[in-house]
Amino acid sequence: MMIVETIAKIRRLANVERMTIREISRELRLSRKVVRKALRPDVTAFTYKRKRQPRPQLDTHIGQLEALLAEELPKPKRQRLSYTRLFEMLRENGYAGGYDSVRRYAQRWFKERAVSAQGVFVPLAFAPGEAYQFDWSHETAIIDGTTTQIKVAHVRLCHSRFFLVRAYPRETQEMVFDAHEQAFRFFGGACRRGIYDNMRTAVATIFIGRQRIFNRRFEQFCSHHLVEPTACNPGAGWEKGQVENQVRTARNRFFKPPPRCGSLAELNEWLEARCLTWARTAAHPVQRDRTVMEVFTREDQPALVPLRLPFDGFHEVEAVASSTCLVRFDHNRYSVAARAAGRQVQLRAYAERIAIFLNGEIVAQHPRSFARHATVYDPWHYLPVLARKPGALRNGEPFRDWDLPDALRRIRQRLAVHPDGDRQFVTILSAVPEAGLEAVEAACTSALEARLNSADAVLNCLARARDPEPPAPILTPASLTLGLLPEADCARYDSLRAAVRA
Repeated sequence: MMIVETIAKIRRLANVERMTIREISRELRLSRKVVRKALRPDVTAFTYKRKRQPRPQLDTHIGQLEALLAEELPKPKRQRLSYTRLFEMLRENGYAGGYDSVRRYAQRWFKERAVSAQGVFVPLAFAPGEAYQFDWSHETAIIDGTTTQIKVAHVRLCHSRFFLVRAYPRETQEMVFDAHEQAFRFFGGACRRGIYDNMRTAVATIFIGRQRIFNRRFEQFCSHHLVEPTACNPGAGWEKGQVENQVRTARNRFFKPPPRCGSLAELNEWLEARCLTWARTAAHPVQRDRTVMEVFTREDQPALVPLRLPFDGFHEVEAVASSTCLVRFDHNRYSVAARAAGRQVQLRAYAERIAIFLNGEIVAQHPRSFARHATVYDPWHYLPVLARKPGALRNGEPFRDWDLPDALRRIRQRLAVHPDGDRQFVTILSAVPEAGLEAVEAACTSALEARLNSADAVLNCLARARDPEPPAPILTPASLTLGLLPEADCARYDSLRAAVRA
């Protein structure tokens, strides 16, 4: 096959040097047929493509090879068997041909099915404020020096492409609610429609077609913010392709290399700042002369549904408080007020806290723990138990490393040397529910200044602080002031006695 340089040389000799075909043939040692072919006016290069590759050895093993290839097609490319491994498997079953035949056939087989496997899609367009898309991704971050797998919520406005990413330790329903609340706050409003996949925290039942039954709490959330939820068809991720593509973009921009932060809250602040920076600099994919932020502020933001009051986004479960005043949830235990021991309570799990209710009255509130087998205590929950069992103060687990105010801590240290020191200190603590912690702390400070360490002294200072001040003296008007003040005269009494004797 002639190369392009040879064809160019033939054409120059014929058209510039005016040499004949015979002379060119002798000069370049080519046949005259080849020279005539190169001098055709529309030919500057020659290619040859074999229409059929003979494979006498492979033809008898085509069925087996195609069966192996069909098993590998659904797998990710990293998990597919190599061509060498396919060749070795065929050799084990009697194939006597070469490796190149297997490789060429496998490459062509995968290429022919690449388009059908990837699919062909229709680009989508959305009006300002019409819809947002939501999805989760799994990323890696270094939090407080520990490499941690986190769940990242992605909320993206379909028209302007403005988005927010936020990290969470779970993908539970309360995290979904919090991610939406933070996103709506970030955008300054909500869209009229939300597009989701069929996640269990939103969809309760999937029917054929578009019909879905959303779970009750998720419907309450959407109703609160006037959002119409829409679920994609199963396996049709392209229906929310913008947020699917955003997952890859955010991973490359924000999580490579893994960010280092002291806490999850610090990481979320950093992510929010990065989202704003990206929106101010990235060009809009349709309106190339504008940035994403410009399209958002001019078109999307005015069309958003105004924000309402925040939705009370909790996940509620029923639980029974143990005799040790503990409630179990998500592999952890939380203390409750002593009056709830042994009774059924309602635990509301939020993204960052736990609230526990007994007959509608709150009996405990704690920061949420995402460890496993941890116990979160509030020592004040056990105060009624301490009043009956003051000896538990010394070795009770809830009271280890109790973070008391400085004055109370000093009183406790000085009472520790007394035989009934625990009982006296519990007596002081028992005044807190009625008088308040600040008042009791002030009474302890007064007792320490007077060099008094007993419970009676502290309670005395507390009672004196609560006594009302004496009223101010009443001023007598000048018109009611006596001009002549009366004088004491005992002689009048004597005259009365004399009259009685008579």
